[in-house]
Amino acid sequence: MSTLRIQDDGLIRTITLHRPERRNALTSEMQDELIAAFTGASSARVVLLAGAGESFCAGLDLDVLQQMSSLSTEQHRVEVERTARMFRALWECDVPTIAAVHGAAIAGGTGLATLCDFTLASPDASFGYTEVRIGFVPAVVSAYLALLVGDKVARDLMLTARIFPAEEALRHGLLTEIIPHDELWSRAMELAGAIMKNSPESLRATKRLLRAQRREWLETALELAMEANTAIRQTADYREGVSSFVEKRKPVWSRKEEIGSRE
Repeated sequence: MSTLRIQDDGLIRTITLHRPERRNALTSEMQDELIAAFTGASSARVVLLAGAGESFCAGLDLDVLQQMSSLSTEQHRVEVERTARMFRALWECDVPTIAAVHGAAIAGGTGLATLCDFTLASPDASFGYTEVRIGFVPAVVSAYLALLVGDKVARDLMLTARIFPAEEALRHGLLTEIIPHDELWSRAMELAGAIMKNSPESLRATKRLLRAQRREWLETALELAMEANTAIRQTADYREGVSSFVEKRKPVWSRKEEIGSRE
């Protein structure tokens, strides 16, 4: 069963994350389907991205987390590369992209929402790069985040791992607009209509130009990110973080020194 609902209506492709019972949490299957949906959108003029149910996307699925402890290093690398391909497919989509975000957009969900060219959100939307809470590294998305908000803000959001509201996301430049919930979709359609009045070839050329200006730096950053993500999955903190999250308890980290201790 597909994890997405894709509708091609004239010149608009609408991609809806469709696992509402799991808050649209990401699985390997969903990532593969998103890659195909973004790369296959070349005949559209605008792509709209949304989530079904009460959330946009809650990040990685709990069942996926539980299975990760049994993976080999090579298998972890495959999973990391899949995530990188998903974000790259969205980032490199030549068609203008619009995210309509409501509810939680956490970890990978924050990445999907904010990598779109335009990110519209309702006041109830919440965001967060929460990976370090459970022994992960927000690695792949960190490269894009640094481009979007700068180093200092990226450090704040990733190292605190806090959930932040739509108002703060707008202040950091991660959102385009905050729209009342019952007007979110109509505003997305209105924006799509405005974009489609422009030259499609000029839009594609502009997106390619913007990507080309950052390509060399981004390629290096993504390779480092994949290495960091694969490496952290071999650590005791990663295993403890995943276990504590699944078991809904406070993690006990492996750091030997207590905060405040000195040599």
